[in-house]
Amino acid sequence: MKTFIGRQMIKQAGSYLFLMLLAPFWACGQSHTDISKSNTFKEMEKAGAAKAATSKSDTATFAAGCFWCVEEQFKQLKGVTSVTSGYTGGTVPNPSYKQVCTGLTGHAEACNIIYDPSKISYDELLAAFFVSHNPTTLNRQGNDEGTQYRSAIFYHNAEQHKLADYYIKRLNEEKAYPDEIVTEVTPYTKFYNAEDYHQNYYESNASVPYCQFVVKPKRDKFREVFKGKLKQE
Repeated sequence: MKTFIGRQMIKQAGSYLFLMLLAPFWACGQSHTDISKSNTFKEMEKAGAAKAATSKSDTATFAAGCFWCVEEQFKQLKGVTSVTSGYTGGTVPNPSYKQVCTGLTGHAEACNIIYDPSKISYDELLAAFFVSHNPTTLNRQGNDEGTQYRSAIFYHNAEQHKLADYYIKRLNEEKAYPDEIVTEVTPYTKFYNAEDYHQNYYESNASVPYCQFVVKPKRDKFREVFKGKLKQE
């Protein structure tokens, strides 16, 4: 609930002084190790060069903190057809945003990412997942705290499971991050779409403070890393 109230304050704040005071606090929360120069990241990209022959759509499901940020980042990539924000991994059916924000439903804020395997591979999506957030902080991303903000990969098949485990092992062995990865790797079960106002959140609310101070910097950093793989260069 603390996080929900904090977000509402940021979104609704009308005082520039208030925002200026909070800016360093939020910026600090968004910084994490850049793995784009790691050998494992290069391995993901190299593996992704061999795209699947089929253009049949597939799905990846990731939780990496606030789904407003995750959605906006993955929407940038060529081969990603759609990104839907929602809730998964919990026990409460049809949860609301307020319920999930209590941390008592077991759900994580997550995104269902529909993609074309002939244009982008699961390896490349995993590379994007690890760039998009800090996978070494347990139940926290920046100032968003709680199990609903945990780092998680919800795999849809044995191949996705294998690749997730493999790359986490490789990143840890390489010590790509100062700390061990705590990303949960678990089977995909039931995904509940978030309320309509959460979908395409940044696109519809780009001027609000949370988007300016949190979502936009993460999107811009993501775009810098994935130059050449963006829908709009």
